[in-house]
This record gives sequence, structure tokens and C-alpha cells, in this order.
Amino acid sequence: MSINLDYALSRPTAPVVQDGPLTYNNLFDASVDAVYSAMDKVGGSTVRIVISESGWPSGGQGDKTTPALAQEYNNGLIQHVVHGNGTPKRPGIITSTYLFALFNENKKTPGLDQNFGLFYPDMNPVYPISFSFP
Repeated sequence: MSINLDYALSRPTAPVVQDGPLTYNNLFDASVDAVYSAMDKVGGSTVRIVISESGWPSGGQGDKTTPALAQEYNNGLIQHVVHGNGTPKRPGIITSTYLFALFNENKKTPGLDQNFGLFYPDMNPVYPISFSFP
């Protein structure tokens, strides 16, 4: 399966996925709404969802895992969530979301898993990130 990079990075593009009346232009909203749909089917429509981990690796697998792409994903995710627009299925519902991870983990197996942090183990930033909210 191949997912369009613009769709995964929440870059402004034409809608990529149409699900009945719902239109998605980013993978984050589509993923969150897939969980909401599953919860609706089992009677959990009032349960609020919390995203416990979301991030983008800054290395470990070629040109799709760079500090620039990780910075773009994480900064875009922060802005998307704090604007409070919700998702197409739950407009206006803020989704509490946590970034994965604070530090790169140099003791993990080399590759993707080592490279999700905002900081290197020596506490230097991997890339600049903004937590300033509008």
C-alpha cells in the first residue's frame, strides 16, 4: 500500500479521500475518524479519543525520513490540533494529542525507531519546533 506524502504530511491539497459525506485531505483526521467510527459501532460514540503517540522519524529510512519532514509533520500536527477544528466526523472536538517522542533513543535497534525524538540524547534539538499557539 502506498500513501501519498502530501496526504500523510497534511499539506494543503485537494481532498484525497471521500467517505460518503466526509472529505479528508490528511491521514491524521482519517485515522482518528476511523477510530470514532469503530467506537460508534460498539456503542462508544460518547467516548473521547486521545492520541497517545504521533510523530515522524527524522532518519533511518532514506529520503522520506529526514529532519525537515519530521519538523513539517510535527509543527503541522501541533497547529492542526490546537486550532480545535476537530475532524470531519467530529468537527469542533479537540483531539488531545501527544508527540512521539521527546528524545531519539540511541539504544534501540538502528533505523526508524531510533529517530522519532525532538532532541538527541545529548539534549541538542534534532530540528526547530514551535509550541507557540495562535
